[in-house]
Amino acid sequence: MALGDSGSFNEDTLRERLVGARWILAAAALGLGVGVWADVIAPVPALGIAALALAGAAIPARRRPMVAALAARLGAEPKPMRLGMGEERLTALVRALPDAALLLDPRGTVLVANERAAGIVASARVGDPVSFAVRVPEVLEALRAAIADGVARRIEFSERVPVERWLRADIVPIRSGEGRAATTEAVLIGFVDLSAQRRVEQMRVDFIANASHELRTPLASLSGFIETLQGPARNDTGARERFLKIMGEQARRMSRLIDDLLSLSRIELNAHLRPETQLDLVAILGHVRDTLTPLGQERGVEIGFEHPRTPATVQGDRDELIRVFENLVENALKYGGSGGRIDIVIAREGGDIVVSVRDYGPGIAPEHVPRLTERFYRVDTAHSREQGGTGLGLAIVKHIVARHRGRLGIESVPGEGSTFSVRLAACAVDERETSINSAA
Repeated sequence: MALGDSGSFNEDTLRERLVGARWILAAAALGLGVGVWADVIAPVPALGIAALALAGAAIPARRRPMVAALAARLGAEPKPMRLGMGEERLTALVRALPDAALLLDPRGTVLVANERAAGIVASARVGDPVSFAVRVPEVLEALRAAIADGVARRIEFSERVPVERWLRADIVPIRSGEGRAATTEAVLIGFVDLSAQRRVEQMRVDFIANASHELRTPLASLSGFIETLQGPARNDTGARERFLKIMGEQARRMSRLIDDLLSLSRIELNAHLRPETQLDLVAILGHVRDTLTPLGQERGVEIGFEHPRTPATVQGDRDELIRVFENLVENALKYGGSGGRIDIVIAREGGDIVVSVRDYGPGIAPEHVPRLTERFYRVDTAHSREQGGTGLGLAIVKHIVARHRGRLGIESVPGEGSTFSVRLAACAVDERETSINSAA
């Protein structure tokens, strides 16, 4: 039948065309299904596009341009983030910066961290949010604002743990485009350690305050004597000689005070740098004893010295350690010399070497002991000044011992004397020698 033949022809033709277009129909159906799911459950257009991309992997190559056109109609294809310049070049630039630096994407994820960043933000890891490493609210808020408006910001902040330090963060957005169309592609954060600068500023403030307080008395004394010599005592030879002697003493006192303040400032500036030279404390204490023996003889005080037969080796700065033990022995001579004897003892306790300076003088009342290492603190101000003290000796001792990662101990019993001890870690070489000698 003509009609039957014609119908058969039309059915065959339709079947052929449907089979030929099966991949396009399958992709369209999948895309439509995902689009409906996205609108109802999670309206994210990228999901529909991702589904088309997945289906396209199974589509023959000659049919893929048609699917790509369909995907373009549904929405823009997702693209990976680009930094607007060669990524390798930008990474190399960040790693070459002289200060600690992090490169972030607009979401705050770390893309690059140079080697210097390990010293300031050690926990920063590529792929982690920067908030994992930087927990300063001011910095994170400035970062969010810089990403939003593209304006660079500078934040100064301080940290107390693991050590006290002051830092500055420079937050610089990297933008693409111009005007309102500009977008933030990445953010560069540079960190600068301001700790040394702040310490210098604090030392300057302390120096001015302490110097103005301590220098006022001798300066007033000098001014008074000068006016007297220029006026009533102008022709009085005896008064002139007496006044000039006092003026010389006051001038020397000011000189010692300035020297001590400058020494304290230098020690504080290098407090974070531990000395690494190996020194024998037996030789250092022997030198200190020989130096101060004439002062002891002048005051009628014997200086005893007890030490091990083998070297007592520690890491330290020779000049600073000599300064420590000279101060302690000289203080014992000046304030505890009435006992007629001072004992210097070097002993080993575990992995430490302990140097003790003991006097048998009047001792120190318990309420004064905790404050002895404060700047300009004196138990007896008048007696201290008579002895030529500046009130900075034990403060210098404390800071030097702290720089050597040691401990200063003070024990005193009124009427029985005082003991000042310095505990330092023994060198590994010295510990081995001690073990060998003990075994022998």
